[in-house]
Amino acid sequence: MTITLRPESQETPTAAGGRTRRWQICVNGRPVGGLRTTAVPRGDRLWGEIAELEVRSGRGRGRGTIAALAAEEVLRGWGCVRVDADIPETARIARSLAVTLGYTERMRNMVKRLDRPPALPGGVAARPIDDAAFPAWLAEAKEGYVRDLLTSGLGEEQARAKAEADHLKLLPLGAGTPGVALRRLHGAGEEPLGSLWLALRVRELSDGAPLGWVMVVEVADAHRGRGHGRTLMRLAERECLAAGVRDLGLNVFSRNEVAVRLYDSLGYRVTNRVYGKQLL
Repeated sequence: MTITLRPESQETPTAAGGRTRRWQICVNGRPVGGLRTTAVPRGDRLWGEIAELEVRSGRGRGRGTIAALAAEEVLRGWGCVRVDADIPETARIARSLAVTLGYTERMRNMVKRLDRPPALPGGVAARPIDDAAFPAWLAEAKEGYVRDLLTSGLGEEQARAKAEADHLKLLPLGAGTPGVALRRLHGAGEEPLGSLWLALRVRELSDGAPLGWVMVVEVADAHRGRGHGRTLMRLAERECLAAGVRDLGLNVFSRNEVAVRLYDSLGYRVTNRVYGKQLL
C-alpha cells in the first residue's frame, strides 16, 4: 500500500504573502481524503500550517499519520521552520494523532455567546488609548506577547518576529485602526490597572453573524490578583454588545492556567486547540 499526496488544486498566494495548496490523500493512486498546507510569513521566516485533514475512507489504518508526515515534508520544502495544526475540539482522534507525531498543544481558541452587558465594579473606569499613549502601550503589548510565545515553546527569534509581524498586520493605523477598541482600565490612581485590545469583527460565523476577538487582556504587574482581568473581560463583552456583536472569542496559551480558569469561569468554551512543533 502506497500513500501519497497529490495536488488537488493549483498553489495560490495568500493575502499575507505566503502560499497555500490543497492536496488529495491517495492510496495506490485512489483518493481517500485530503488536507491543506499553508506557509505563512513571520518576519523573515516561514511558518507552516496543516489544516482540513480528513480521511474519508479506511480510517484507523495509519493513513492520516502518513499524510501528516508527507505534509510536513511539503512545508520543509517550502522553507518553513515550524508547523502548527489547528484542530477542532471535537476531533479527539486528530488531537491524539498530533501528540503521537510530536506536536505540543500551545494554544486554545475559546468562544462565548453574549447575552446582556455585564456590570463593571465600582471605582474603575475605561479610557481610550489615544495616539499619544499608543506607542508606549504597543511596546508593552509586544513584550507581553513575546513572553507568552516563549512560554508556548517558540524560540526568542521566532517569538519576536511573530510579535512584530502580527502587530503590524493587525494595527496598521495604530490607535486609529478601524474596527478596533483599545482601552485602559483606571482606578483611583494615575497608573492604569490594565489594558484591553479588542477586534470587533475578525470574521463572520457560519450564520453570517460577526465574531469579535479579544486580542490582548493585560493587567499591570502591581495590580494582579485583584480581579482586574475579569473586569477587563467584562469590558470587552460590553464593547462588543454596544457594537452589535454577540459572539466573542479569544486565544489563550495552554500553559497559562490562571487565564484558562478565568475564561472557563466566565462561560467561554473551547472550540479549537492549536498544536505545533519545530521543523528545522
